[in-house]
Amino acid sequence: MTTGAQTPLPPARPKRSRLRTFLPLGVAAWLVLEIWLLTLVAGATSGLVVFLVLLAGIVLGAVVIKRAGRRAFRKLSETLQQQQSGVMPEAARTDSEGNGLMMLGGLLLMIPGLVSDAVGLLLLLPPVQKIVSRSAERTFERKLREAGAGSFGGAFQQARIHRPDGKVVQGEVIRDEPGDTPQPPRPPLTH
Repeated sequence: MTTGAQTPLPPARPKRSRLRTFLPLGVAAWLVLEIWLLTLVAGATSGLVVFLVLLAGIVLGAVVIKRAGRRAFRKLSETLQQQQSGVMPEAARTDSEGNGLMMLGGLLLMIPGLVSDAVGLLLLLPPVQKIVSRSAERTFERKLREAGAGSFGGAFQQARIHRPDGKVVQGEVIRDEPGDTPQPPRPPLTH
């Protein structure tokens, strides 16, 4: 029996971001390029040379990651000791900058392939680290400005409660702060 009411349309699927669209394509192209370059080098020299290049990348990457990790841990220890002694930690020193980029460079060196090795070696150079760091900082600040004003609390105003049967029940988060006056019960949320 129909009541004459229109059946609700399913909600429109949100638009897919560019990153989610092109990232798998980029990874596939990168893998194909890596394999093609390795076969070119193996054809021009020998399989042993390719094996030695890949092994050298893994060893060098491990050394770089270990060194950057030790540097970061030493900086953390110094900062904690300064805080415990009541001295305000000094501003970021130049020898502690770029630890994350050094670790990323070491990781790229450890990944088998010539393109990843080249990018990893570039990330070990201090001028490249400064350029990448500044670019990432500007991008991060721009994204924060685009996000607009608001707090993290606004992001958590709506909650989704998953029931055991798999259904999702939408709800609203209500905080009871100490000293608040009790409010009457709210009506249930509807679709």
